[in-house]
Formats: sequence, structure tokens, C-alpha cells
Amino acid sequence: MGHQKSGVFESVKNGLVNTIEGTGDVVQAVVDTTASTIAATLKGTGKSGAAGIEAITDVARGVIHGAREVGGDLGEAAKGTVIGVLRGTHEAGSQAVETIGRTSGAVITGTAEVGGDVGTAAKGLVSGAISGAKEVGVGAEAAAAAAASGALDAAGKVGSKAVEKVRNALTGTIDGVKVVLREPFRSDDPSDRNDRRSAR
Repeated sequence: MGHQKSGVFESVKNGLVNTIEGTGDVVQAVVDTTASTIAATLKGTGKSGAAGIEAITDVARGVIHGAREVGGDLGEAAKGTVIGVLRGTHEAGSQAVETIGRTSGAVITGTAEVGGDVGTAAKGLVSGAISGAKEVGVGAEAAAAAAASGALDAAGKVGSKAVEKVRNALTGTIDGVKVVLREPFRSDDPSDRNDRRSAR
């Protein structure tokens, strides 16, 4: 299984590098690559459960790593990832909201891995969620909240600085929608500064 996993990650990353270099349009390149890869992967593994979550995670991380490699805007890449995943999974309603949250978390994790700006990525995620919401019959506010909460949760696993960056980036209105931030597990404990994992 690990074999296919790295295969999805690599094929998205390399496919994206070629497409962006060819067209220069980061959002469109990401939407196309993500939607087709997710659709093909889910067809092979079955739509739901662990396989679906793993596919979304691999694709999202592959996108961010690929965009970083060609110097693409990670905010645009994040935006395209959400739209592409929604198109590729064909989920609607509450399942789409869940998918938005998962995708956001994976994008933030990938952004932290490549040393990118998680705030920029988070803003792109919310923008993509709002944009993709219309296609899957979800309200813009619900989509924005799901993206914000997925981003915050993932940032919480990266560290307190990441949480702060994401929170600051998402305060206020994005694309005309007021973003409602639901706090991740820890609310405000300023003494919690040592969330570095020694086991890393």
C-alpha cells in the first residue's frame, strides 16, 4: 500500500511541475491535476473510508510540494486543491464539508513540510472552499468554516506559531464571506509554547 501511496504523491507532484511550467496558471493546473488524480485513485480504491482520506492527503501534499518546486504561489495552489478535490470526489452536502476540512488539514501539513507560509495557504483554502461550495450545494459560510477549522486543527499539530499565523490570516472577511473560526482542541493557553515533538 505504501507503494501506491508514494506513487500518488509523486505523480501529482511531477504532473503539476510540468503543467505549471507549461501554462503558468497555478490554480487551473492544480484544479485539473487534483480532480483527475482523485477521481482515478478513488475509482481504484473505493470511494470512502481510509483509502479516500489517504488519497486526499497524498494529493494535497503532492500539490504543495510540486508548487513549491516551481516557485508557484502556495495560496493559489491551496485554493486549486480544494476546488479540485471537491470536483474529483463528487461529494455533496455534509460529506463535502467534511472533505473540505480534511483537504485543508492536509494542505497545511504539506505547507509546513516545505517551509511555506501557512497563513497564505489557509487564506487560499478558504477562498477555494467558497469558490467550490457552489458546485457541491454547500453554503459559502459552511464551506469557509470547514476550511478554517481544518486549517486550524492541522496548524495545532505543527505548533503555536502556525496556529497564530492561520488565525491571523483568517480573521475577518475572505471573498465577501465572514470566516467563523472554531478553535482547535486548545483555546488560549499562552504558557503552552513547547509543543515541539522530541520524538521527531
